[in-house]
Order: sequence, then C-alpha cells, then structure tokens
Amino acid sequence: MEFDTKHVKNILSKTRAAADRYRMFGEDGSGETVAVGVSGGKDSLVLLCLLASLREFHPSGFALKALALDPCFGGQEADYTGIQALCDSLDVPLIIQRSRLGEIIFEERRESNPCSLCARMRRGILHNMALEEGCTRLALGHHLDDAAATFWMNLTAGGRIGCFSPVTWLDRKQLYLIRPMIFCREEEIRRAADRLSLPVMKSACPADGCTQRQDAADMLRQLEQTYPHFSETVVAALQRDNISGWGSPDDS
Repeated sequence: MEFDTKHVKNILSKTRAAADRYRMFGEDGSGETVAVGVSGGKDSLVLLCLLASLREFHPSGFALKALALDPCFGGQEADYTGIQALCDSLDVPLIIQRSRLGEIIFEERRESNPCSLCARMRRGILHNMALEEGCTRLALGHHLDDAAATFWMNLTAGGRIGCFSPVTWLDRKQLYLIRPMIFCREEEIRRAADRLSLPVMKSACPADGCTQRQDAADMLRQLEQTYPHFSETVVAALQRDNISGWGSPDDS
C-alpha cells in the first residue's frame, strides 16, 4: 500500500517526535520487530498505519507485526476481515488469537468489576503473543487524552500522582511496551480514522463505555470547557517533573 500521509501528517510528526524522544524503536539500524496490539478500535488502527509509514524511513529499520486478541464476547468470534485487508495493504502480518476471556469474565466469574481483570489477562496474553512472534517491543494505542485520564484517575480514585510510562521494560518478559501516540490528541486520531476510512470494529464488550476510565475522560472533557488545554498541561507537567518516566531519557 502506498500510504497517503496527507491525512495523518500532523500526528505522524507527533508520533515520530515521541518515538525519538523516548527511543521507542531502539538504536539506529537495530532492525527490531515491533508488535502492534490491534483491538479493532480507532486508536490501534491509526497506530498501525502510523507505524507502517514510519517503518519506511525510520533509521532504526524496525519491522512490524499486528497482534489481535479476540475475547469472543458472547461466545462469538469477531470478524477481522476488514482488518486483515488493511494489514495486507500495509504489508504487515496479522496474527489473530481467539480466547475464552469473555466467557471467563462475564459467565464463569461474573466479575462485578470486569475491566481490571480483563485488562490484566489481555496484557498477559498479548505479551506472550509478542514473544512467540519474535517481537522485542509491543506498541499500544494510548494517546495524550489517555495519559491525562490515567493521571486524573490515579489522583482522584487512587490518591497518588502517577501515570503509565511512555516506555516500560518488562524484565520478567524481556519485552518493551511503547506508546508512540502519547503526544496525539484523541480528536486528531478520530479524524485520521475517518479520513483513512479505517475498518473500525465496534466493541462487543458488555461493559463498553461504563468504566472508571470513561468517567475520568468525561470529567476531563468538562474541565477543558473551562481550561481548554488542561490535558496538554497535565502531560507537560509529567514531562517537566519526570513523573513515571515522562522526562527525557537524557535527563535521567
């Protein structure tokens, strides 16, 4: 696929900036293989397209694979036909793993707070998938708004100051988690997904849209009506005070 960057020029630049600031793809010429966790949502699909574009000219020479974990909510396998076609057009291998996550969480365990357990189990499976595919790095689709919402959740619900890190080293797994879109706003990503006509899959999760994270995101949107750049200010503070690894590696 000849990727048309005009629809993603701004966020492609921000993604490159984040990747280079936090050395997300390793050293120049390292040629590591990066796995992209593809949930089927707009964020992960835009990330896949951005990294497919960066792969063509980034000095690290990284390779790409797309990993999809199907929870099979309601006992039904998700249809990845559109995502398979996208991956084929981008020349990115797609690996799909079906699981019993939906059945375990909502039918067997009947979790009252399913999101936390589901997230832990999904992470574990994705980490193992990445290792099985020979990947040294796993890219996740978190963006700037996610970072601000995580900070807000930790502050208001957990009573602590912190956030996820741009780059996380999992010593037990010998795997890096990277988040290349942390400088991109969610609205920019949504517009890119629309302009690229990406095959976004609607989540079949019974708890979709009813999470603590969604509540935090809603509160931030309300705050931004009064303080228009509140989320960007939060991320700037994370960087300035080097909270949760957001400072430049050169400042460590």
